[in-house]
Amino acid sequence: MLKTVIFFFILNWVLTFKLINGRIFTFEMHHRFSEPVKNWSNSTGKLSHWPLKDSFEYYAVLAHRDRLLRGRKLSGANTTLSFADGNFTFQINSLGFLHYTTVQLGTPGVKFMVALDTGSDLFWVPCDCTKCAPTEGTVYASDFELSIYDPKGSSTSKKVTCSSSLCAQRNQCLGTFSNCPYMVSYMSAQTSTSGILVEDVLHLTTEDGHPDSVEAYVTFGCGQVQSGSFLDVAAPNGLFGLGMEKIAVPSILSQEGLTADSFSMCFGDDGTGRISFGDKGSPDQEETPFNLNPSHPTYNVTVTQIRVGTTLIDGGFTALFDSGTSFTYLVDPTYSNLAVNFHSQTRDSRHPPDSRIPFEYCYDMSPDANASLIPSMSLTMKGGSHFPVYDPIIVISTQVAACSLSFLSFSFLLH
Repeated sequence: MLKTVIFFFILNWVLTFKLINGRIFTFEMHHRFSEPVKNWSNSTGKLSHWPLKDSFEYYAVLAHRDRLLRGRKLSGANTTLSFADGNFTFQINSLGFLHYTTVQLGTPGVKFMVALDTGSDLFWVPCDCTKCAPTEGTVYASDFELSIYDPKGSSTSKKVTCSSSLCAQRNQCLGTFSNCPYMVSYMSAQTSTSGILVEDVLHLTTEDGHPDSVEAYVTFGCGQVQSGSFLDVAAPNGLFGLGMEKIAVPSILSQEGLTADSFSMCFGDDGTGRISFGDKGSPDQEETPFNLNPSHPTYNVTVTQIRVGTTLIDGGFTALFDSGTSFTYLVDPTYSNLAVNFHSQTRDSRHPPDSRIPFEYCYDMSPDANASLIPSMSLTMKGGSHFPVYDPIIVISTQVAACSLSFLSFSFLLH
């Protein structure tokens, strides 16, 4: 009977190179679970659990590693990846008008419904909860199954220590090998998440004619305490940060050599869409450069003009592409110029002010009104590319249907 053998190479450890007769190199190789590797792991504080030789767990871990390495060979810079349950995304209006998808974490895989957020970097899920959103309630539809991540319930879960390069809050650490804490605050009022960082398998699949499973180790937040919107109206089961920092999942997948450092998201008129990692787009796509701040890179772009109907509004401004924000916020004078020109080209009567509606420009519509009669909109970006604004209104059901321009003043967001 043949046994699986996996060699564990670490260049900065006892790997010894010798030059013999000026031409031949020799070096030591050790089995992944050998005593020398065990002693080294223990000395560096990385030893958490060591399976007993020839036990079921021993061979299960080796088999899991085989699958992981096979996944790395199957994927690469030219391969696009999606989540194991598919690349499908969906918008849930009752949960902050955000776009969600389903991910699987750990071994065995546990599913989480996470909000997709290009405005932040950390991927986190509720875990070992002290204060988390309920997993069921009237605000959720009956077919939502919300989970809580349990590090002890996953055989592939690992703690992330304060010695990790991904640990951003070392000043809060008790020691080099203690759990790395995290805390992230968001723009929504009093909304935050905090806990510790962990590492586990994110289940993915290749997007080609013969899809194969890919198990990627990613670092994410074990969210023990949530506050604000995370407790009821937004991302109750976790948030998938898609930003540019090295802790963001797209960056991790690229660093591991699993796919290119890029991704795409497309959202349809009905709220459904898709997400793909490693997607480099098409040669004929419209493009605009990012305005990168090296200390904290974000998807910041420059808008040079806005066209509203027949009117072209000049005056450049920068903006952040943030899928974790429900609408589009603009500052003055851009907001006022857009709103005034939209209003002057709209035929319907303006709806009286209503404290229940957060939008300033609303219009009364008959039930059979044609929303296509509103002024068209498009953005001209730095570099000259043009991006049409699809469906820039929200239809609010009242006794008389009200149509609202879904741009908001920053004192008060593109839909």
